[in-house]
This record gives sequence, structure tokens and C-alpha cells, in this order.
Amino acid sequence: MHIDLSGQTILVTGASSGIGAEIALQLGRSGATVAVHYSRSKEAAEAICAQIGDSARAFQADLGDAGAADQLFADVVAAFGRIDCLVNNAGIALHSPIDSSLEDWVGDWDKTMNVNTRSTGVLTRAALPHFIENGGGRIIYMASRASFRGDSEDYLAYAASKGAMVSLARSVARAYGKQDIKAFTIAPGFVRTSMAQDAIDAYGEDFVLGGLALDRLTEPSDVAPMIVLLASGLADHATGCSIDINAGSYVH
Repeated sequence: MHIDLSGQTILVTGASSGIGAEIALQLGRSGATVAVHYSRSKEAAEAICAQIGDSARAFQADLGDAGAADQLFADVVAAFGRIDCLVNNAGIALHSPIDSSLEDWVGDWDKTMNVNTRSTGVLTRAALPHFIENGGGRIIYMASRASFRGDSEDYLAYAASKGAMVSLARSVARAYGKQDIKAFTIAPGFVRTSMAQDAIDAYGEDFVLGGLALDRLTEPSDVAPMIVLLASGLADHATGCSIDINAGSYVH
């Protein structure tokens, strides 16, 4: 099956590295015009754009700032005229032990929620009227295995923030389906990124690899093809669904 995304403009948040970078690359290879969002890594984002070609542009925004998240959507629309698909990939996972000070713990909680959850809500709020005006669109939310099975005691905020992605996607799917807006959730397990390396450093490699049903850690290239498929419209009747990509480490 060949997927051709020519004519689609797709915004991918957190696209300068890891899963987001691979998503942007594979969308670009399928013909999409890609808006590559980054927070701090301008050179990395521009390198991704260079690999994709002239149809890609990099856009900076600190998603810890609600206004910046809203402006990001507006900037991409101003640059390309419209957005057909929003991929909410950006996220952080802060190691936050519960025996840290209340001030530190709440600070970690708020930062995690602001980047992972609030910014996604703000971008969704911007996307919905835009999609209605332009005849529909698709939103893909990056959740986590932790959305369903939970996480360790040091990552309570991360698990809570990713759980919110599932209910948000389902709500959008239910509320806006008749207006030709579809929403999907991807729930990866550990993927070979800097975030996974943090877990390996904290808990050891056996903690990460021991629960897999397959013989290797999931790569970003194992996740990105599903986003390409969902963006294509070929799986629109899966709207509202959550798709596990976790090497069989959690089946719910």
C-alpha cells in the first residue's frame, strides 16, 4: 500500500528529535508539507526540514506557555494557508520523587501538565474551528503505555498527563465526528529516545527491556508509520481509538 499525503499540511509538535523527528520525516517522504515544531533545538529542527525538502519549515514555540502554543498554530496557518492534521507529539517526563520538597514536586507537576496536557488542549482548541471552517481534519495524540498501566512512583505527573490524552482524543472524536474531524491516540511503550535513556539510567536496562515480548527496544521508525496511516484518511473509522505500540509489553 502506497500512502500519498500530497496536498496535506501537517503540524508535528516536538519534531526536532526522537519520535517526532521520525514522524516528520516519514510524513515528508509521503508527500506532506510538514511544519516541524521545536522548543530549543533550532539546528536539529532545521536539519529535519532539510532532509524533508522545501515543503518543510521549522517553527519555534515554548509549549510551557499557553499563548505560545496558540501562536504556533496561527503561525503555521499564516505560513501555509491551512493545516489538515495536527500531531500532538511533544512531551516531557520529569523524574520527580515524592520525597522531594512540596515546592519542587508541585513545580515538576505543573511543568509536566503545562507542556504535555495544557498545550495539547490549547492546540486542540485552535485546531477545531480551523478544521470546521476548512471541511474537516485529523488530530493525533501521543499518549503512552503509562496512560493505561500507570508508571513508577517518580513519574506520577507524566502518567496523569498522558492519561489525559486518551480522554481528550475520545471526546474530540465523539463531539466533532459529524463535522468530519477525526481523533486518534497512539500509546507507545519505551522507545529508543533520550527519554527512554533517562529511564535506563535511573532503573537499569533490564527494567526497560525485561517486559518486552519482542527481542529489541521499539524504535521511532516503528511508531511513525502508524501516524502516516492515520493522517492519510485510510483509517478514519478508527476515530476515537487508542493504538498500542509497545512491543507487547502491555496489552489492555
